[in-house]
Amino acid sequence: MSRKYIDCREHPGGAGKCSVAISADTDDEVVDAAMQHAVKTHGYPDTPDTRSQLKASVKEGSPRS
Repeated sequence: MSRKYIDCREHPGGAGKCSVAISADTDDEVVDAAMQHAVKTHGYPDTPDTRSQLKASVKEGSPRS
């Protein structure tokens, strides 16, 4: 099973301002953790649309260094 990740540096709200990358074993885990980060750190609303956008950005493997 490959790890899943979301790298905040690849998103408009984090690009150049945030160095957080979140990884987990499943899409749901990584989206939940990324949603918490997006709300607390970047002020995004926790909505189905925001979660959908995060889910679409989940990648397999490891984030770049």
